[in-house]
Amino acid sequence: MKTLFAACAALLIAAPAASAQLPTDPGQPPPTQPAPPTTPTPPPPTPAEGKGSMEIASGLSDAGKRYVAAGQRVRLAGRVKPFVAGQQVIVELFRGRKRVATSTVDITQAKDGNGAFAVVFRVKSAGGYTVKARHQATDQQARFTLANKRFSALKGSVGRGSGRTRVHLAQLGLKRLAYVTSTGGHFDSAMSRAVLAFRKTNRMSRTSNLSAKVFEMLLSGHGGFKLKYPKAGKHVEADLSRQVLVLARDGKAERIYHTSSGKPSTPTVTGSFRFYRKQPGTNSHGMVHSSYFIRGYAIHGYASVPARAAASHGCLRVPIPNAMSIYRWIKLGDRIFVYR
Repeated sequence: MKTLFAACAALLIAAPAASAQLPTDPGQPPPTQPAPPTTPTPPPPTPAEGKGSMEIASGLSDAGKRYVAAGQRVRLAGRVKPFVAGQQVIVELFRGRKRVATSTVDITQAKDGNGAFAVVFRVKSAGGYTVKARHQATDQQARFTLANKRFSALKGSVGRGSGRTRVHLAQLGLKRLAYVTSTGGHFDSAMSRAVLAFRKTNRMSRTSNLSAKVFEMLLSGHGGFKLKYPKAGKHVEADLSRQVLVLARDGKAERIYHTSSGKPSTPTVTGSFRFYRKQPGTNSHGMVHSSYFIRGYAIHGYASVPARAAASHGCLRVPIPNAMSIYRWIKLGDRIFVYR
């Protein structure tokens, strides 16, 4: 009996395996297999939000308004948050209501991780301008616009009869380049001396005429003094060929004045020297607040400082209104370089 039961059990177990090995009927379709479970497709990522700002990096500001010179290249710089690779900004320039230029620029990644862009337009005519910028929507970043920026392009000369804005802008331009001037918006004697120093530095005719060319240079930030000894620390440079005196510090001109050096019969000594004596007040020769750098040669104020010619007995004359500030700036031991 035990043997019989064991045989039956073996037959029952073997039956499914045997049936699985049976040949399939050629006229019947093969048995279908259950489909594997599918993974749902994830939704596309939501485009990143964005915001940005831009500034006009050229020209000068006065009373919250921006001014540039007609004819100059105007640079605009922008920032975008967050930075998303492959994005662009469309920047448009309008003169009044007329669009005069369009530029599409790439947004690059700045050092702080945010986005940055820059564009340059040449402003050909005087007038009022508006800059508009926008980012077109992409799969990666949503559309956004930037606040409009406005500026005015100016041209022409500046004189004593000019309006306060033009005079003040010229004064700001002179001061930015280290020329010593007043800044009250009036074309006074201090401004005249600064314009003269500017024209001397740039090898123009030696007058105090603030021509259209000078005004354009001031608005554009051009016309400063390039030091001959930028690594000399705090020092003075006297360029006899241009008849200018420069007080310098940290590799750049800090104050620029017009001067008058020795006439041909009594020329100013050239070379490198150190200030060794200072004499305040006015001496018997009419020298005001004198700083001596070798023997009797000094920087000092004087009643006559001709614009067009060297006229001293060897010293470096400066206008009396500038003498005290120069005297106070110079310290004993400071170096002076006198050259042609």
